[in-house]
Amino acid sequence: MNTTTTYAPRSRFFSIPALETVAAWLLAIIWIFPLLYAFWAAFHPSEFMVNFELFAPLTLENFTNAWSQAPFARYYLNTFALVTGVVIGQFIVCTLAAFAFARFPIPGKNVLFMLVLIQLFVFPEVLIVENYRIASELGLINTITGIGLPYVASALGIFLLRQTFKTIPRELEDAARIEGCNWLEILWKVYVPLAKPTYLAYGLVSISHHWNNFIWPLVVTNSVESRPLTVGLGVFSAPETGVNWATVSAATLLSIAPLLIAFLLFQRQFVQSFLRAGIR
Repeated sequence: MNTTTTYAPRSRFFSIPALETVAAWLLAIIWIFPLLYAFWAAFHPSEFMVNFELFAPLTLENFTNAWSQAPFARYYLNTFALVTGVVIGQFIVCTLAAFAFARFPIPGKNVLFMLVLIQLFVFPEVLIVENYRIASELGLINTITGIGLPYVASALGIFLLRQTFKTIPRELEDAARIEGCNWLEILWKVYVPLAKPTYLAYGLVSISHHWNNFIWPLVVTNSVESRPLTVGLGVFSAPETGVNWATVSAATLLSIAPLLIAFLLFQRQFVQSFLRAGIR
């Protein structure tokens, strides 16, 4: 009895996982190349900006020039004040709104919640004119408060916290009520501690967004006293200023250094917080 064994023909193409890996590496190289070039230009003399010699001399002169030619200390102070104020305001507003949507029997709250989520589909640039008009009427033009106020009520923050609060067992709330806690104490002692991963994930996203925000701060500020780093860097690197691009690269690294260091230090916590928030 003759038996014949047939073999499946080998595919001439790469498997899908292999293609995904190659695509991921290509995207990573495309993303990191400008950053690597900024490092090269910032730590080498200007004559080596496009002359890539392996043993080119290193220097910190570009950083000292950038720091002396623009008030980066003031820009850092403004940015830290802006980001801190916005994140604290978002945590307070989003926590209260999310708790109300998750636990209070408000008539029509689902419709109200859908109206809140519509904010996610509106580009911030669409609201620039109206936000500027309101900020002007409130006397907040050229102030850090005027930069951060439109972002205090965040639909993304409300959504994430509401979804997290809804997963917390009612028994914990009932036990806190038996102990004599009012709704504010229940929120602070029960819900907020159990939502720490969500707060961390959202806080990191909010900090990154407002640290890099450019269009609205550019529109609403016109002096050094209120400019954040992004606007200050844009003014500093304008072509008409005639600044050396090695110095501009050093200034760029000064602007992104805090975020880059924070991401390298807390990238594992960042990913785990998003996974936990997403699973919930």
